[in-house]
Amino acid sequence: MVSVTDKKWYVIRAVTGQEAKVKKYITTELARVGLDSQVEDILVPTEKVIQIRKGKKVQKEKTYFPGYIMIKADISGEILHIIRSITNVLGFLGETKGGEPIPLRTSEVNRMLGKVDELAISGEQISIPFNIGESVKVIDGPFNGFTGSIDNVNEEKRKLEIMVKIFGRKTPLELSYMQVEKI
Repeated sequence: MVSVTDKKWYVIRAVTGQEAKVKKYITTELARVGLDSQVEDILVPTEKVIQIRKGKKVQKEKTYFPGYIMIKADISGEILHIIRSITNVLGFLGETKGGEPIPLRTSEVNRMLGKVDELAISGEQISIPFNIGESVKVIDGPFNGFTGSIDNVNEEKRKLEIMVKIFGRKTPLELSYMQVEKI
């Protein structure tokens, strides 16, 4: 039986966008060959981001370190070869050609895990899909159907200041993100 002190944190390099699949492949393959006891944790750091698409809030998980998976394991013996042979795994971070991977220092692990915890606590962050000067169409409210250009973006209030032509004159409107859509 392997003691907990033998398990160290390593970083696996994977094809970007395939981190969750690679984590699943590693878990199932190690369970299949009976080496899952040598792995304590596999982590794909993600953050929740809210985007506004077609006037609706869409919550999406965004990978915080694209292309990297953290694994706490004892990589002695066969486990190293198994992980390297899994589809979409490019290798380990910090390994030399044909050499052993280098484990993360405790300070690095604490910093990365602290960031992961911070992301979980901070919860939602809205990505602002609008830029100044962009043309938008009003889809809600009394000015429904009007088009105009964005003059100002207020991230705190989640409002846009839009210049709309009404009766041939430019008129400023303050609307929420949900009341407009990109043209």
